[in-house]
Amino acid sequence: MLLKNVLRLTLVFTLMVIFMGAYTRLSDAGLGCPDWPGCYGHVKVPTADHELARAESTFPGMTVEPAKAWLEMIHRYIAASLGLLVIGILVMCLRGDDTPRRLPLLILLLILFQGALGAWTVTMKLMPVVVMSHLLGGFTLASLLLLLYLRTRPLRIPGGDSRMRQLAPFALMCLAILVLQILLGGWTSSNYAALACTSLPICEGDWTGNLQLADAFSPFQGEHPSFEYGVLDYHTRMTIHVVHRFGAMVTALFLGVLGWRLWRQSRAYLLRQAGVVLMLLLLAQVALGVSNVVLHLPLAIAVAHNMGAALLLLTLVFINYALWRKA
Repeated sequence: MLLKNVLRLTLVFTLMVIFMGAYTRLSDAGLGCPDWPGCYGHVKVPTADHELARAESTFPGMTVEPAKAWLEMIHRYIAASLGLLVIGILVMCLRGDDTPRRLPLLILLLILFQGALGAWTVTMKLMPVVVMSHLLGGFTLASLLLLLYLRTRPLRIPGGDSRMRQLAPFALMCLAILVLQILLGGWTSSNYAALACTSLPICEGDWTGNLQLADAFSPFQGEHPSFEYGVLDYHTRMTIHVVHRFGAMVTALFLGVLGWRLWRQSRAYLLRQAGVVLMLLLLAQVALGVSNVVLHLPLAIAVAHNMGAALLLLTLVFINYALWRKA
C-alpha cells in the first residue's frame, strides 16, 4: 500500500514538473537562471543587494529578472523532489518480496539523465534538440511511472475480451504515432514555430512553394550565442508548423478510431471507459491546438496543450497495458 501511495504522489510530481517545464519554456524563462543547478551562483534567486552585486560580477552583462528566475528555480525544486521520490521508490522495490526491480532502476537512470538534459538546456542556451529531448524525457518518465504503478495492482480484462485483444497491435501503433506527434510538438515549440502559420485550415500565402523539409528537421543548427526565440528563418519554421499540423490530423484519426472501437465494441467496462476518456482528451487537444493558432498562443492554452499531450500519452499507455497483459 505504501508503494502504491508513493507512486501516486510521484506521478503527481511528474505532471507538476511537466507543467512547470512547459510554463517556464512558454514564458521565455528557460534562461531565467544562466547557470545550473543554482541561480547566479545561489541556491535561490538573488534578491539582496550583495547577492545582486555578486551576480553582476560573476555574470557580466546579465540582468537578474526575478519573475523568470523564480519560475526556473521552482521547476528545479520540484524536479529535485521528484528525484528523491524516485530514489525512495527504488529502495522500496528492492526491499519488497514481489515488486519489480529493473523498471524502477530504469526510472532512476532516466531521471538522472533528465537532470543532465536540464543542465544542458541551460548551458547550451536552449538548443532545440536538447529542449525537445528534455520534454520527451519528462513524458517518458511519466509513462514508466504509470507502468510501474499498474504493475503493483492486479489489472485483468474480465473474460479476456479476445475481440479487444485483437486491437493490441493497432493500439501500439497509435502509441507510436502519438509519440512522434509529441516529438513534432516539442520541435515546434523549441524552434518557436507555433505562430509560423496564423490561418486555418492551411497556412497563408504560397506555403507549398516555401517548404524546406531538409533544413526544418536537422538537429544541428550551427553555433549561436543563444537559441532563445529561435534561429531558423520563417520558411523553415513554417515547414515545422505545417508538418506538426498534418501530424495532428493523422494522430486524431488513428486515436479517434481506437477510442471509438473501445467504447462501442468492448465488453469490459474498464476499456469502454478508457475509450471515452481517450476521445474526450483528443477532442480537447484538437480544440486547444486550434485555439493556439486562432488566439495567437496564449500562455494558459499553450500550457494546457502540453498537459493534454501528457494525459493522452498516459491514457494510451494504460490502454496498451490492459490490451497486451495476459488475462
